[in-house]
Amino acid sequence: MTARFPVARPRRLRRTPALRRLVAETRVRPEDLILPLFVKEGIDAPRPVSSMPGVVQHTRESLRKAAHEAVEAGVGGLMLFGVPEFKDERGSAADDPAGIVQQALRDLSADLGDEIVVMADLCLDEYTSHGHCGLLTPSGAVDNDATLERYAAIAVAQAAAGVHVVAPSGMMDGQVAAIRAGLDEAGYTEIPILAYAAKYASAFYGPFREAAEGAPRFGDRTGYQQDPANAREALREVELDIAEGADMVMVKPGLAYLDIVVRVAEAVRVPVSAYQVSGEYAMVEAAARNGWLDRERAIMETLTSFRRAGAQQILTYWATEAARLLR
Repeated sequence: MTARFPVARPRRLRRTPALRRLVAETRVRPEDLILPLFVKEGIDAPRPVSSMPGVVQHTRESLRKAAHEAVEAGVGGLMLFGVPEFKDERGSAADDPAGIVQQALRDLSADLGDEIVVMADLCLDEYTSHGHCGLLTPSGAVDNDATLERYAAIAVAQAAAGVHVVAPSGMMDGQVAAIRAGLDEAGYTEIPILAYAAKYASAFYGPFREAAEGAPRFGDRTGYQQDPANAREALREVELDIAEGADMVMVKPGLAYLDIVVRVAEAVRVPVSAYQVSGEYAMVEAAARNGWLDRERAIMETLTSFRRAGAQQILTYWATEAARLLR
């Protein structure tokens, strides 16, 4: 039983900023944030991404600077995406020891050691000439099982270059098991896997495809990414990934799928991440530039919504800025 008005006045605890801070149920900390970063081969200066104001394709040197800034702000992790100069049908640059992500991982490992968790996206879409997340059959379909061998090889190459966490995002059946087996056989038993376990075929990825230069040259990814209409399917995917050895799981996108974040967080006993994707970022930036909303308040409100839904980590392009605001 609780008191009723006029004895009960919930506004008493909202009266001052200090009171609101004291009784806040949900808190975002800098160390909860993971900063996605794009590193591009063959450029001599950072290249702005037109659809994502404030985001760039980095050179190796500018990436190192951005990583140092993230560490200084208290950001918990980095997620690297590579954009190679040359692509082929197999995405050979993805596991090339001299590939752009492997070079960047060695740079960051030498610079930062264990000061921040360095993760790498593990997929093929940025590296293949056709832009799909796996190898293709002669008919042009994505070959699930042949792709698993490539994913395992990429994981080993990233581990050899110093990655702390590998993050498979291709939504191939069996990808976590194949990657875990590949890492273990190569002696990298300590490398965790953050599985993009519930990754939806979303319209909100549009700006990312400019940043990563990974748009499919034909067709789309609805044959392997999840249908936005389905929720139970997400729980099945998460359960399968954990059974195969995933140490952490992710829901992507985040804002339009907060119900999925809630259901996953309630169902599992491993850390849950949510990815605030490029379209979510771009919408807020565009609205703020038009004077339609308060940018900083919108940033912090969306980040709080992910934590309130149950995400322990949040991938966001605002990670460094938000960490500074929080500190």
